[in-house]
Amino acid sequence: QDKDTKMTEFWLISAPGEKTCQQTWEKLHAATTKNNNLSTNSKFNIPDLKVGTLDVLVGLSDELAKLDAFVESVVKKVAQYMADVLEDSKDKVQENLLANGGKVLTVIYLSFEIKNSFKNYSSSLDTVPFLFIFKGVNQIDNDLKARASAYNNLKGNLQNLERKNAGSLLTRSLADIVKKEDFVLDSEYLVTLLVIVPKLNYNDWVKQYETLAEMVVPRSSNVLFEDQDSYLCNVTLFRKAVDDFKHKAREYKFMVRDFQYNEEEMKADKEEMNRLSTDKKKQFGPLVRWLKVNFSEAFIAWIHVKALRVFVESVLRYGLPVNFQAMLLQPNKKTMKKLREVLYDLYKHLDSSAAAIIDATVDIPGLNLSQQEYYPYVYYKIDCNLLEFK
Repeated sequence: QDKDTKMTEFWLISAPGEKTCQQTWEKLHAATTKNNNLSTNSKFNIPDLKVGTLDVLVGLSDELAKLDAFVESVVKKVAQYMADVLEDSKDKVQENLLANGGKVLTVIYLSFEIKNSFKNYSSSLDTVPFLFIFKGVNQIDNDLKARASAYNNLKGNLQNLERKNAGSLLTRSLADIVKKEDFVLDSEYLVTLLVIVPKLNYNDWVKQYETLAEMVVPRSSNVLFEDQDSYLCNVTLFRKAVDDFKHKAREYKFMVRDFQYNEEEMKADKEEMNRLSTDKKKQFGPLVRWLKVNFSEAFIAWIHVKALRVFVESVLRYGLPVNFQAMLLQPNKKTMKKLREVLYDLYKHLDSSAAAIIDATVDIPGLNLSQQEYYPYVYYKIDCNLLEFK
């Protein structure tokens, strides 16, 4: 679909059945497609659920609004964490966010057969599957927290080590740089120091280092490593001259680094880095798979909640017997305002007060509308823009 004209936003609406629900559908479809293509439409089939008392429905309406917000927040979290985990491959996020094995957008249209999905529940709205949905999505939320915490911890430790291996020569790990043969070890009198020499001062170093203190071993300095600004040099001298040497070196901007050659310690650092790196790779695949599966679960739960909200709201608005058609519209970006007008013309007769409030998003007494725009028809938005990551 053309990215510029298609919204990744859907409007789930319902209108009362005319002579038949099919007629309601045909009328909407004709009105939104005849002039120019205002939206792509499909029927949204909701199974017949047994309706309880009016009090029960009003209570359900409030509970479902809360459940909707909660499930949406978990869908967002899983999608966002998928983007975090894929790090540099954010363009791969979309292909991993598939619900029910199909693209999110086709899920809502095609592969989401709400009837089949409701067979897990009782068909009575009195025992509507809040707990079933809430428990499932809450479990995903808790699992996500635990998995994200473990993976982030691992990633953080690895990043700290990588930083240690990549900083300036004054602070970075030298495990990969220095070798045993660069040092005089196990000598009672002699010691090898590591000195960071700015590149601009290197000629001074060559001229001066043997005379910075007494007892410096002649020609004992080599360049072991360089970064952008400095050289790392070694130099060997008598232990008793070390303090004097350090003091004098500082005057010339030569920094003696505090370093003891310890093979065991350096080996342990390297092994830790390899272990963390291997662990991260090992956890990556299963974590991405878990995110895919649970994004799908959470997303489908979210569409269930929308379906239940449409059912409850339609019965409250249009009365009994149950007779309404739910429809899913994917608006074209450039003609959304026009689509709103067409829907208003189609359904303004449903609500005598609609004329006064068509453009307002004010609270109407008795209706919990602070979170939801009000229209004469039942309307819920399914906003998939929340799944777009740049």
